[in-house]
Amino acid sequence: MNLKYTIPIFHNHLSYLLIHFLHQISPLKVWIYRSGFARFSNTRYSLDAISDSYIHLTNVAIQKTAPDYDPEKGCKWSIQQLRQYLNAKHGLKVVSDIFCQIDCTIIKSLQSVQKIIINDKHCFETFGYDILLDDQLKVWLIEINACPSLTASGKEDYDLKFGMLTDVLNVLDLENRLTGKEKRVGGFDLLWDDGPVFADEGNMLINGNSPTIMNSFLGCKNGRKIHLRQMYQSLAASQKKES
Repeated sequence: MNLKYTIPIFHNHLSYLLIHFLHQISPLKVWIYRSGFARFSNTRYSLDAISDSYIHLTNVAIQKTAPDYDPEKGCKWSIQQLRQYLNAKHGLKVVSDIFCQIDCTIIKSLQSVQKIIINDKHCFETFGYDILLDDQLKVWLIEINACPSLTASGKEDYDLKFGMLTDVLNVLDLENRLTGKEKRVGGFDLLWDDGPVFADEGNMLINGNSPTIMNSFLGCKNGRKIHLRQMYQSLAASQKKES
């Protein structure tokens, strides 16, 4: 990919999405986390300064050293904030299509390497995806991080990563509390289970009237604690009835 022909969706600033997901390779099973960050450059975007790190790299460690960096303002939104902004500017249907592009990018990238990655049914990995949106609302895959940074740069960063790691363990279900049929566990939604997983009718996002919406809610309300409490209460009640 040649980035010099790719103009970011925010014309003044470069922007990337950081998305976390959990997967096992064989059979391919992918859980995508609802929360993440959209990161921006602090300096106005320009192709005339291709070597300027403050323009083209959105890492917090780099951006916070910029001469005009404002720590109160920062350089990132939550993906929920980004989705709300895009909804207001482009409408729900267009934004649903954007996030569908992201889902497809994740699945296709994993399928492309599925046969060459060492497989073990007792293993899983947590990856981070860096995605760029251009001014045509097209999704570009920038990087896949096999070891995404779990160091917190602030309270929001800590809360997201702590919740995500906690839900990794909830999905793994080491205590055998789940049925194995769950489409959602905390902040994770099951996107692929050796084939596409579709959202339940009552949980579908607005995307025309299609009955086959992927079970992905990236950028939607996380509500992980409420969901976990309700899920475990329902499981306990079902087990009590059976006994």
